[in-house]
Amino acid sequence: MSRSILFLAHVAEDGNTLPKVSYEVLGAALKLTKQLGARLTIGLIGEDVTAAAETVAAAGADRMLAVAGPDFATARYASDAAAAEALCRAAGAELILAPATSRFMRVLPGVAHRLKGCVDTHVTALEANTIDGELHATRWHYRQRIEAVIRRDARPWIVLLESGCEAAWADTERTGAPAAAKVEEIPVTLPKAATRTVVSGIRAPKSDAQTIRPDANLLLVAGAGWTKKQADGKTHVDQAETLILDFLRASGASLGGSKSLVDQSGDQSGESQAVLGFMTHLNQVGQTGATPRHPKGLSTCCHGEEPHVVGWRFINERRAVNLDPNCGWARGKADVLYVADAFEVMAKLNALLGQRSRTSPEEPMMKATVNPL
Repeated sequence: MSRSILFLAHVAEDGNTLPKVSYEVLGAALKLTKQLGARLTIGLIGEDVTAAAETVAAAGADRMLAVAGPDFATARYASDAAAAEALCRAAGAELILAPATSRFMRVLPGVAHRLKGCVDTHVTALEANTIDGELHATRWHYRQRIEAVIRRDARPWIVLLESGCEAAWADTERTGAPAAAKVEEIPVTLPKAATRTVVSGIRAPKSDAQTIRPDANLLLVAGAGWTKKQADGKTHVDQAETLILDFLRASGASLGGSKSLVDQSGDQSGESQAVLGFMTHLNQVGQTGATPRHPKGLSTCCHGEEPHVVGWRFINERRAVNLDPNCGWARGKADVLYVADAFEVMAKLNALLGQRSRTSPEEPMMKATVNPL
């Protein structure tokens, strides 16, 4: 009996596309479909899936299913669980691949229970044995210090894949006008109790106030050196804040921090040390913090200690700015080390980014982070 795979996704907030990580999971699903000789089904959830379906119409799926309507426009456990369950039953798939978005992370474990199957979250890779086709999922434990390989006998098996682990599928072969997606709508009638929760609105910080951006091309990490005495014997925390925030606004980069720096914000010892007001423990990168997956990383005023550097293991290109030529970054932990004053470097970068925005206002500023130095 041939295997069947269901790629499950929900429409993004713009109502026209899927979340970025969904296209990465679709790429993984297509790779497995080819390896196993399986049948692929695409399942979509949203208020109107028409536009989103067009973006994946050329993926070559055998079927495209959807649960659509106003009740499925926003994240809600009861409605999302009912929609996902209906799609899984209609597809009859043994393997269900889904992006590890916050919306699905809350819902799909419960769906697995309803289907009498199993679920694994935070998966970073899914491979098929070339001999017997047995599937193995990989994920990290204990702050990305232990890698586990998982095999499951129960079916259906729901796997939620993390972002940044697979190359995103892109329709590069299609020519001419896009063909209309043939979508089979699966009817789902929600009981009254399932619609009691209503999303009345969304409160979010302004884009320039948000410093953690998982999809950014560049990760900027600040170390404790930003708050220490500089060459003139004085601290310049106000200037440091301005330089860092200006760079984040101009480049669209995400902000990380070393443990020594983020600990200053929660220091209750009574010391009157000035701190970066926007830095919290949520920004911490390292052994006891986050392990981000950005294409490029730039460390500033950080000495590259091992507990901090371990959080950079999935950054593809690592660069650092430090006045000490013998710091940890110089010992094979960074691809490029700039022995320079981070205050001067960041000021120059901000000037270059500002000049670029004035000369090419139509270009996304994210492109300016490709080679900032």
